[in-house]
Amino acid sequence: MQLAANYPTQEHERAADAIVDFFARRAETEAVLLVNSCARGRASRDSCLDMVALALPEVLAEKGPELEAAWEEFYRSGAVFRELEAAGKYAEVHLDIADGRYKPVEHDWTGGPDPFELEVGNHMAYSVPLWERGDYYGRLKAKWLPYYDEELRKKRLANVLRFCLNNLDHIPLYVERELYFQSFDRLYNAYREFLQALFISRRAYPIAYDKWIKEQIVEILGLPELYEQLPKLFEIEHFESRELADKAGDLRRLVDEYAR
Repeated sequence: MQLAANYPTQEHERAADAIVDFFARRAETEAVLLVNSCARGRASRDSCLDMVALALPEVLAEKGPELEAAWEEFYRSGAVFRELEAAGKYAEVHLDIADGRYKPVEHDWTGGPDPFELEVGNHMAYSVPLWERGDYYGRLKAKWLPYYDEELRKKRLANVLRFCLNNLDHIPLYVERELYFQSFDRLYNAYREFLQALFISRRAYPIAYDKWIKEQIVEILGLPELYEQLPKLFEIEHFESRELADKAGDLRRLVDEYAR
């Protein structure tokens, strides 16, 4: 995937330039990254401007609160950001200050997929560096690309599949009790965990589990035949019926075929 800064409006570009200028003048910062839609050429006038400021872990541990406060003051007082907000309905800055230490968090049984692969992928695989002070960003890319440690990958895959199948196993039981909304919630979480497992199994980083699904399945993974089956999981004619349990069975078959 060819990546380059691609701003939908001049207001997005001017806001990005102001952010780069601000963090380039701060000794704490190592790099400024453009991420998400603007980095992949998918943004519209109404899109937010997603960016990441990278700092060394030891620097952020000491100077993090000071840097956050300085950024928040700069953002509040910057006319360029008000112009961005006026350019589109949801056009605003979403900026994270990160140290590049990516660690899996404890998975919740009913919370859907955790953000580990999303964070690494969007920061390392799908970002556009707008400014760098040293080699920290490059060292992080060398560590995390093309994919992370194989032992961790196998552990992550087994864990995600366990949570996915647990959700699927609950659906027929909930349908029998006429808990249809809970069944749907479990189905949607299992679907997102399937996507997580799918990417892990193929050693590729995802972009999101709730949007850009066709782009990811067809363009990144090269599985157009799989994408054709995904919308059908949610084409439900009779909500209060065994249809939800049948959809759980359909998803289980996709798990077995694509994510093992």
